[in-house]
Amino acid sequence: MRRMAMEPEGPKDERNWRRLKEDKGLRRNLEIRARVLSGIRAFFAAEGFLEVDPPALVPLPGMEPHLSPFSTTWVDGEGGAMRFYLHTSPEYALKKLLTAGIERLYALGHVFRNGEISHLHNPEFALLEWYRAGADYGSLMSDCEALVLHLARELGLGRQIGYQGVTLDLTPPWPRIAVGEAMRRHAGLDLEEIRDLETLVSAALAKGYRDVTAEWPWEDVFYKIFLSEVEPRLPKSAPFFLVDYPVEMASLARAKPGSPRWAERFELYMAGLELANAFSELTDPEEQERRLRRERDERRRLGQELYPVDASFLEALRRGMPEAAGIALGVDRLVMILSDAPSIREVMAFPGEDLMQEWRLSHAD
Repeated sequence: MRRMAMEPEGPKDERNWRRLKEDKGLRRNLEIRARVLSGIRAFFAAEGFLEVDPPALVPLPGMEPHLSPFSTTWVDGEGGAMRFYLHTSPEYALKKLLTAGIERLYALGHVFRNGEISHLHNPEFALLEWYRAGADYGSLMSDCEALVLHLARELGLGRQIGYQGVTLDLTPPWPRIAVGEAMRRHAGLDLEEIRDLETLVSAALAKGYRDVTAEWPWEDVFYKIFLSEVEPRLPKSAPFFLVDYPVEMASLARAKPGSPRWAERFELYMAGLELANAFSELTDPEEQERRLRRERDERRRLGQELYPVDASFLEALRRGMPEAAGIALGVDRLVMILSDAPSIREVMAFPGEDLMQEWRLSHAD
């Protein structure tokens, strides 16, 4: 007699199963997601880019003070143990390939950042990152416009699309809004004059931000004001580029030639969502090391895990990284917009909340 299959013992994940099986909106969004991923690859192939597959497991993550990587232990064949991390971005790997002579390249895959889960955040998410040698951040703005229009056509959409009740006009060129001008217009602050932390803190206190102190980093004080007074007033009816950040927020971007107060960095916004972050890349290894060490000091101040500056990345820069521009774009948020989904959860088959629910059910005893 044929043996009947036994149902597994323990609590059942009924909610997650019903979502996967019965949610027609999720099925539709997953189909759109698949078309977006194939459309991205078709776009970059036509542009002559090489797709590369960087490792997700790395000996050192990025040094950004506010990012918390997932860590793991690699046990070698002799019983030794080494601490490794899931990458928060493929940036260092792609820049090493730039120094090796690959002039146009991109990676499309998952990255990992421990911490916040919200309607816009998931600890594991899809990131598209691409680089052009011999280019600056202006070339990347043109790439963004062409890529989004290409994907809209692939999905049978026009140049005007709806997202959560707002009509977005995708017709290029998209507006470029300077950070300094936005802060001056909406917050009444002149960042040409505010160049030190003490002055910025005084300005924030004068505006009524009583929790701000001189212990805060420059970037945190900036965002306290920007997120409250500037971002809500930025356009919603068309994509736009927020360009030229103060050098205090340059990260891995180079200073703007002729205007050293500003860095060649932009962020792409669509429908009020921050979608991408881009730079004309810093190629000076000494300056890069100074910035990484400052970020390490900030991690120490915040009580974050500390790890060494990535010597192999700095060595790659010393070997001669070409002038280049690079950008990281959140694919899940782009799919949200193209599928008119209000939450990142609605464009993922297995969002973080469901994985946590599975963990709780498995460990219920």
